[in-house]
Amino acid sequence: MNDIERALNYLRDTAKQYAIAKGQCDYLKEFRKSKKALLMVQAESEGIRAGNKQETYAYSNDEYTSFLDGLRVAIEEECRLRHLLKAAELKIDVWRTQQSTKRTEMNNYNKNVT
Repeated sequence: MNDIERALNYLRDTAKQYAIAKGQCDYLKEFRKSKKALLMVQAESEGIRAGNKQETYAYSNDEYTSFLDGLRVAIEEECRLRHLLKAAELKIDVWRTQQSTKRTEMNNYNKNVT
């Protein structure tokens, strides 16, 4: 199997992994807002009434910072897969360019020979 076939197979095989990673990232980014709100409600139940104090409580909470660590890992995985997919696409683009150049050279050669 040549490099281009491997690149095409990689694109096909990795597309689902990337879609899952992308979905996970998007979900976690949206859930971050819910997590903050839940922690602000928790702060209120603990007697913290001022909104800015509730926000400070939420952002400094261990649950929130642990969540952010998980979000970071998800973003790293999404980026890793996106860059690997892009590299495979670029490999195919280079191959297309090389094939086009070969065709042009052959056509020019055939014109000059006859």
